[in-house]
Amino acid sequence: MKKIYMDYNATSPLHPEVLDAMLPFLKDNFGNPSSIHWAGRCVTKYVEEAREKVANLLNAHPTEIVFTGGGSESDNFAIKGVAYALKDKGTHIITTQVEHPAVLNTCAYLEKIGYEVTYLPVDREGMIDLDELKSSITDRTILLSVMYANNETGNILPIKEIGEITSDRGILFHTDAVQAVGKTAIDSKDLKVDLLSMSGHKLYGPKGVGSLYVKKGTMLIPLIHGGHQERNRRAGTENTPGIVGLGKACEVGKRDVEYQSRYLANLRDTLHKRIIDKLDHVILNGHPTERLPNTLNLNFEFVEGEALLISLDLEGVAVSTGSACSSGSVGPSHVLTAMGVPSETAQGSIRFSLGKDNTEEDIEHVIGVLPNIVTRLRSMSPLYPGKGSE
Repeated sequence: MKKIYMDYNATSPLHPEVLDAMLPFLKDNFGNPSSIHWAGRCVTKYVEEAREKVANLLNAHPTEIVFTGGGSESDNFAIKGVAYALKDKGTHIITTQVEHPAVLNTCAYLEKIGYEVTYLPVDREGMIDLDELKSSITDRTILLSVMYANNETGNILPIKEIGEITSDRGILFHTDAVQAVGKTAIDSKDLKVDLLSMSGHKLYGPKGVGSLYVKKGTMLIPLIHGGHQERNRRAGTENTPGIVGLGKACEVGKRDVEYQSRYLANLRDTLHKRIIDKLDHVILNGHPTERLPNTLNLNFEFVEGEALLISLDLEGVAVSTGSACSSGSVGPSHVLTAMGVPSETAQGSIRFSLGKDNTEEDIEHVIGVLPNIVTRLRSMSPLYPGKGSE
């Protein structure tokens, strides 16, 4: 059976160039970068070269890059680090209702210990109102945390405009760019962000490694205390193979981002068009244009999403009903709920997230099996008004 992977927003396979870059550090170059002898010195330079590659991808200075254990740690570090550092100045944080759980649950934790959090709503297309954002800022606001691109819908939020607002008001701005890095060009300086999270395994790098861009001069209390690593910002022996892999993934990502964006947008749009040509009662979740080139989130009315996912899996097609980090959740997506999608409708949604290894043949295979699956599942629904019409 042909196997087709269309869940790249959950994780991506290791790029061959990344694997080749990592292999020496899993065998011969095993030294601790903090050691001053030859074994340590021979790997330290590769860690710093990787830091330069991450910085280059984001148009940042290498000293502004802190290596972490992944996107969730980077989000926690940014939000808690600022909250702790600036608690004497204020205790108000602004975020959105559609953030990744790494942001939402961090904010919920801070609320329990005395911080105030405003969760901005979104419209039916998943976009925030900038005027509402401005009116939410108070003299106690210390941080805005708004994701660059949504992991479920692919929506790209107005980060540059938000950066202008926070810059003018003297408020720190963090963006969770885990889904965006490698899929669209990102310039930290142009965006006027103070903190930016990213994760290796979302851009064909290894799992268990990420980074946090920290603009020079930004006050931040470390999450992890111990040794002096990462210029005293994140203690613990460096994950050298992972860091080298992340660096190579960023180098490849910067090189290929324009071509990949065009290629994936074409595949995505072809998939979307073929699906709506074959099936009725299919609704796009998210903004029609302001979204990642690889992401297509569709609601198949009168179908239960998990049944559709399992049926596609039996045909060798791997997709998602939303966020991988929420796959154990029983209820509807918090993102779609925030967008005003009714619960029963939201549970019929599927996310197709494409990657570099997908082809037009993959699209044809999906179109070959999907309509029959949807028709079969709808035939079992007493609510479907068009039985036998497809």
